Amino acid sequence: MSVELANNNNGTNNNNSSSNDNANTSAGPRIIPLEEGWNDEIKTKAIDKLEAMLDGGMRQTNMFGPREYVGIYTVCYDMCTQRSPYNWSRDLYQRHGETMEKYLTSKVLPALREKSGQGGPLLLQELQHRWRNHQIMNKWLKRFFTYLDRYYVKHHSLPTLEQAGLRCFKTFIYEECKADTTAAILSLIHDERDGKIIDKSLVKSIVELYEHMGMSSLEAYNVDFEVALLESTREYYAKKRQDWINDSTPEYLIKAEDALNAESKRVSDYLNPNSEANLLKVVEEELLEKVETVLLEKESSGCRALLQNDKSEDLQRMYRLFLRLENSGPAAPASGSNYGSNSNSAASASPTASGLQPIAAIVQEFITQQGLEIVQRRKARLDDGEKDKNDDPKFVKAMIELHEKYLGVVRVDFSRHSYFQRALKDAFCEIVNSNVGQFTNAELMSTFCDRILKSGGEKLNESEVEENLDRIVQLFSYLTDKDLFAEIYRNQLAKRLLNQRSTSDDAEKLMIAKLKVQCGTQFTSKMEGMLSDLAVGSQQRQKFKQKMQDSSKNIKLDFGVQVLTTGFWPTYKSPEVTLTEEMTTCMQVFREWHEQEHQKRKLSWVHTQGSASVLATFGKKSYDLQVSTLQAIALDALSGGATVTLEDLAQRLNLEEAILKPLMHSLSCGKYKVINKTPANSKINAGDKFAANPKFSSNMRKIRIPMASLDSSFNTKKVEEDRTIAIEAAIVRIMKARKTLQHQQLLSEVLAQLSFFNPNPRVVKKRIEGLIDREYLERSPDNSGVYNYLA
Repeated sequence: MSVELANNNNGTNNNNSSSNDNANTSAGPRIIPLEEGWNDEIKTKAIDKLEAMLDGGMRQTNMFGPREYVGIYTVCYDMCTQRSPYNWSRDLYQRHGETMEKYLTSKVLPALREKSGQGGPLLLQELQHRWRNHQIMNKWLKRFFTYLDRYYVKHHSLPTLEQAGLRCFKTFIYEECKADTTAAILSLIHDERDGKIIDKSLVKSIVELYEHMGMSSLEAYNVDFEVALLESTREYYAKKRQDWINDSTPEYLIKAEDALNAESKRVSDYLNPNSEANLLKVVEEELLEKVETVLLEKESSGCRALLQNDKSEDLQRMYRLFLRLENSGPAAPASGSNYGSNSNSAASASPTASGLQPIAAIVQEFITQQGLEIVQRRKARLDDGEKDKNDDPKFVKAMIELHEKYLGVVRVDFSRHSYFQRALKDAFCEIVNSNVGQFTNAELMSTFCDRILKSGGEKLNESEVEENLDRIVQLFSYLTDKDLFAEIYRNQLAKRLLNQRSTSDDAEKLMIAKLKVQCGTQFTSKMEGMLSDLAVGSQQRQKFKQKMQDSSKNIKLDFGVQVLTTGFWPTYKSPEVTLTEEMTTCMQVFREWHEQEHQKRKLSWVHTQGSASVLATFGKKSYDLQVSTLQAIALDALSGGATVTLEDLAQRLNLEEAILKPLMHSLSCGKYKVINKTPANSKINAGDKFAANPKFSSNMRKIRIPMASLDSSFNTKKVEEDRTIAIEAAIVRIMKARKTLQHQQLLSEVLAQLSFFNPNPRVVKKRIEGLIDREYLERSPDNSGVYNYLA
């Protein structure tokens, strides 16, 4: 029956009493003396009966029927509402406490003392039994004396009856047995850690007792139990660490992970959730932090061995476990304790870095070592006599495969953590910028791109092309000299475009787009301009073709011109070669047409980049020779069976020997010897004679005769000039914004801004001096190490 119902009954009784009083006002209300009400009613009918039932093991919810309860409640109510000096509220509150104290000291405490010497579980079971009895007793006494709680306790700011009951239990029972109880719980936890079965519900009920003893806080739980729990846990796992340390690293980490999972489950089973962080931290300190270096450095099973043997599962476990140590100090002390000063704390025991950083350092060192081995293998091949070329696909593919492998390790095994992304980046920055031989890695990587994007290079489908471009751009991102790569790539792109050797315009655009994402619009603007020139040139060629068809001149050549914007394309050698009459006529027609279409544009002819298709007949068989414009002019000069010396040919074609020698070498000493050279050797020398080879024969009708490039793959001088301009522009931008800067600050900001290459600080200093001479900057009169900007 609820208290509200009791109040209603009481109110009815009061109304009845009032009616009786009105009927017999001379008799007056009956006064209940203290001793009579307490001894005859409350103690006899409520307290003694309650104690007897609890001692007899009866703990039903409805230990008192509605009529019994209402009668006892009414007596208490009447005794508390009588006028002074017969208002017994203070006395009843005092006797409530005395009743609790007497029962606990006379019945409960002796029983617990008896059990304390019989073993931990028996003590805990008895304490569990007595605690439950106390909760029932506290509940019923609170119900009987509800009126005290509602008025007297509030009016005098006293502890509520429930709080008073808890305090009484804490004072007389808890304080005496808490040490033995804590030891008993820790003993059971120790047994469970060793694999024994324990009564978890028993431990959970005692833990709840600790929580109640904090009086709405966890102070008692933290001070009286958690501190000892953490100390016991530290001792237990310190011993386990010593037992397990001789295992292999993977075996040790499996045991450590199992221990951590077991402790988490232990908290969820019967400990307070607030203990989990501190408990796990202690285990982490003992099993992981204190032996991290030993575990990582084990020769046959440490981090390097796991990386070497591709032990993905073990690496993932290592990452999961040591991630726990990140950004966390020693186990937090329990509230109200001095646990944080424990001399065994990990903070004092492990002065070195812990967590993921040592693993990341090993990963970086290992990847760097693997990459430098690839570099050394290339060096060994060159040392063994292999010809050094700017085309080494084997080397570049090995670098790509290495990067792809450990990029996957970082993504999967280390969950893309920033430490490992940085380790991968730093490792490959060292690898990719380690050059051996005559050609830099930037040139080798650019040439690898050229193989992919050039017809006749790598045989790949569209998806494979994109995949390879993605991977090479990832390697490119680690290059220090990105501007050097850009210059080489632009030259190779120009050759592919002008010689119509590109496999796909879409693939070219895709590669440029990827470089643009990496380095920005400025980096790829010239490359995009080259593609734009070709797109516009296609339309112009159609217009000029129509012009040629309508021309009154009898032109037999199928002549086309690609107009290039000077700023976009590389600078090429442009000799004033003597062309054939037909070529000269075609050029004149185009010049006239172009001046009409674009009056303000000036044309400069670059014959070294032209191409031609020459119909050549040797004996009875004709061939279609795919050659350069210069090769076509040389073939025309030797047409008809004429024999010409090198000097005569140079005079006739108006070409210097530096250009003519590689030109004639391609025709007379290459794979397809369409020209006979006398004497017959592989070098072109002064006095050599040349004539058409009447005995030339090939199984192919269409033959491409390559010629060595007359221009270098990139212009080193131009790269240096561009760098100088970039450095000076950065200096001026910074000084314009800051007005005044110290030398070291200016140097740092310049280095931070220049992302396409890594300038030498001496070069930056030299450029600063140059800007001072040209009056862009000045030194401060007060301090020579400070610069001022001059507007």
